[in-house]
Amino acid sequence: MAELKRQGLSLAAVSYDAVPILADFAKRRGITFPLLSDPGSATIKRYGILNTTVPETNQQSYGIPFPGTFMLNTQGVVTSRFFEQAYQERSTVGSIMARLGNKIEVQATTLSSPQLEMTSFATDSTVAPGTQFSLVLDLRPARGVHVYAPGVTGYKPIAFSVQPQPGLLTRGAQYPPSEDYHFKPLNEHVQIYQRPFRIVQDVLIDASPQAQASLKDMTSMTIKGVLNYQACDDKVCFTPQTVPLTWTVSLRQLDRERAKP
Repeated sequence: MAELKRQGLSLAAVSYDAVPILADFAKRRGITFPLLSDPGSATIKRYGILNTTVPETNQQSYGIPFPGTFMLNTQGVVTSRFFEQAYQERSTVGSIMARLGNKIEVQATTLSSPQLEMTSFATDSTVAPGTQFSLVLDLRPARGVHVYAPGVTGYKPIAFSVQPQPGLLTRGAQYPPSEDYHFKPLNEHVQIYQRPFRIVQDVLIDASPQAQASLKDMTSMTIKGVLNYQACDDKVCFTPQTVPLTWTVSLRQLDRERAKP
């Protein structure tokens, strides 16, 4: 919350749960931001996010929303929104901030490789089954140097990948818009990055019963990845580089205790 306030933001959560249930949950989890009770899921329905896969006959779960986050400006206008693929999944605030390009105050690792400086970090240090967070690379090409954007043919485009492992799901990486580069000697146009840019790789702690069973006795997870790129200037392309990367996050179990209505 302190980081959000520094960026001029505030946070509130809306749930179909009754006030006593939300109060009990907030007390147990030390939550200080507002948890808003939405009787009859009226607000949830108005936002068009009622989970229609839950039948009305299911008295325990009917009324839940599809999980997601809306960003509103000071006039109450929705400026962006982020939604998950299943109700068990939740994007962290840090992940959303990273995808919006905001600065994240977390522990980071700075690496200097030939022609490219990078800062690497995970948006969250502690995660649980269903947590969708992000692995972030902030990259700065050296002066007069560029790297090729994904999809470029004839050259080696930059590529960030995460090593598969049990309990971890990898979502699509987010690359920023590239810019056109005119290579005059060949009179060709290609898409490049030559200014500071950010790659955001979303990952998810698998919430399936099988994955949770395999993670039961684990207190941390080390995630390995690799960045491949070939930097060039106006005259020469340098030797292709492979940069190994690691992130370690703490694992916690889900809070499944529910207050009595």
